[in-house]
Amino acid sequence: MPLPFLTADRSFETAAESALPYADRDRWRRPYRPGPWRVAVAALGLLLASFVLFAAVLIVLTGSMTSAGIVLAVALLVIAGALRLLRMGVWVSARGLRRVGLLVTRTVPWPRVVSVRTAQQPVRWLGLPRTVQGQALTLVRKDRPAEDTPPLLTTHDLDFLGRFTAFDRAADTVEAWAAEHRRG
Repeated sequence: MPLPFLTADRSFETAAESALPYADRDRWRRPYRPGPWRVAVAALGLLLASFVLFAAVLIVLTGSMTSAGIVLAVALLVIAGALRLLRMGVWVSARGLRRVGLLVTRTVPWPRVVSVRTAQQPVRWLGLPRTVQGQALTLVRKDRPAEDTPPLLTTHDLDFLGRFTAFDRAADTVEAWAAEHRRG
C-alpha cells in the first residue's frame, strides 16, 4: 500500500524535464532541501526549548510568575532561533534571489544580477573563520563588486557538508533560475 505522505516532493530534482519545474514562479522557493546538519542542530534547539518550557511550568507551580515569564521568553527565543535556522538559505522566485541569514534577509532583483556561477575557492567551514578548499556558488551584482558579496552556497556549510551531489544539483538549479530570468 503506497503511503504518499512519506514520499518527498522531488519536483526540484527532476532537471531532465525542466530546469524550472514550478507552475507558480512568483512564490519564493528554496530549490534544495535543508541538510541533515541544519536539521539536527534545529532539532537539538527544539529539544532544549522543550526542557526550558517544562522548567517554566515548574516555576509557575512554585508561584514565581516573573521568573516563569523570563524562562518562557528564553524558550520562545530558542524556538524562534531553531525555526529561523531551518529557514536559512537561498530562495528564488520570479522577482529575484533571496539570501536568508539568521538575522538578516537580503533580496536581489533579477535585473541587478549579472551572473550566478560555481567557483573553486577557499570557503568557510560551517560558517566558522576556518577556511578550506571547496566550491561556492557566487553572485555577481551590477551595483556591487564580486569581492563584497558572500557566497550563496558552499560545499562546506550546514546544508551540503559531505553532500557534493546535492550541492551540484542546488547550484545548477539556482544558476538555471538566474539564466532564465536574465533572459526574460
